[in-house]
Order: sequence, then structure tokens, then C-alpha cells
Amino acid sequence: MDFNKFLISLSKIKNIPLPGESSQLKMSPPFRRELMEVYKDAKPHAKKAGVLALFYPDYQHCTKLALILRKTYHGVHSAQVGFPGGRYEVQDKTLKQTALRETYEEIGVSINFIDVIQQMTEIYIPPSNFYVQPYMAITKSLPKFKKQDSEVEAIIEVPVSQLLDDRFVVNKSVMSSNGKLVNVPAYELCGHVVWGATAMMLSEIKNLLGQLT
Repeated sequence: MDFNKFLISLSKIKNIPLPGESSQLKMSPPFRRELMEVYKDAKPHAKKAGVLALFYPDYQHCTKLALILRKTYHGVHSAQVGFPGGRYEVQDKTLKQTALRETYEEIGVSINFIDVIQQMTEIYIPPSNFYVQPYMAITKSLPKFKKQDSEVEAIIEVPVSQLLDDRFVVNKSVMSSNGKLVNVPAYELCGHVVWGATAMMLSEIKNLLGQLT
């Protein structure tokens, strides 16, 4: 998708209701309902996080979206694909500021070059007990990415045309947080399997962009 056309489409975004939770649930793992029940007592005390869906033009002026592949570590989101972002810190005035700060820390894009366009629907992630607030944002030139080596294995530059193409929606066997192989709906983007909460947030973004184009 041409980035100038993408920007024209985004100008209509404030007039369209968010697709919301029903859109997220289209890409929900089958065990999510069970996890929600397991974590129902922990949920009121969940931590907060902000993440950024950052769109930008490449050298050919095609629209891309930045995702990250997380490092392998001892945690429930080890080696998974996600958005740049992270935990709310006391110095952050808002979750939007959290998302912008973490994006700079993880992929090196300064907040001075980012315009936040739309707050998306919040999502609860049971295994890590987080409420995550996603935001759609743009930068109008190709970023000079610099990954945070301690947390980010790779930056994944996804053509928006892939996200909008239903052929990239798949079912895959993945390792769940309890160590079992499960079949889940996912996106296969740039050779990476994107599932769980990230896929759920992408589903809402995809449905919203589909209404704009």
C-alpha cells in the first residue's frame, strides 16, 4: 500500500468506531477462556503496559509496520513476536507515554518523529497478568532503527499488504505458557508466526484499516 494513500485513509479514522473486543477474539487462542477463569482473582491487580503499532514508509514508499521478535528468556513471552512497548513506569504520565518511551528504548525511534493517531481497544493478557493498551502511530519517513540488544532479537518490518491479505492468516501449533503444544489462529508475517495477544490486537487493526481502504 502506498504510504500517501495510507495517510489519506488514516485521516478518516476518528469517524469510525473501533471494531473492539469482538474483532480481537477472532484471533484468540482456544484456551483463552480457560485462562481468564484461572486468572480471575489476579485480574483486578493486573499491571499496565502500553504498546505501539508504528507505521512508516519504506524506500519504495510502501507502508510497513514495525514488530519485534523478543529474546529467548525465562518468561511466558520468550521468543515471541510483539509490538514495541512495555510496562508502565512511575515517570510515565500516561500509557501513551509508556508506549512511546518503550518504542524508543526497544527500536530506537524518537518520540519527536512519531504521531500517535488512534488509541485501540485494551486487552488483558492472563499468563503475564497485564492490561495492555495499544496505540496506532505513524512516522512519515523511514526510521533509523536501533534495536535494544538485551531484549530484542530482531525488528520485523511487515508490509501492511500482508496484514490485510487473508492468505496470511493461518493455524499453527505453538508452545503455550503451560508447556503444551496447542493449535492457534495466527498471522504468518515475514516468515514469523504471530499469535496470542499480538495477533488479537493486529486483528482489530486489520479490521479498522479494512474499513478505511
